[in-house]
Amino acid sequence: MKAAVSAAVPSPCISVCQMHAASGWCQGCLRTLDEIATWGGLDDGAKRLVLKRIGTRRAAWRALQAPAGPARAEPGL
Repeated sequence: MKAAVSAAVPSPCISVCQMHAASGWCQGCLRTLDEIATWGGLDDGAKRLVLKRIGTRRAAWRALQAPAGPARAEPGL
């Protein structure tokens, strides 16, 4: 009987690679520079932890973007 193989955790990168100066997050995927740089070497558990952090950043991201005038696209995660 074969053990189930879990799919690798995909990168949250959406090729919108620009850092937001105030937050230090990528405007495309909401990762920090450190998270981006280390992503390839992380195990799946650590990648899932980064994805969880990104999820909690969404509300803060919306708050950062709200006063900036016209609505901006939300990162596509």
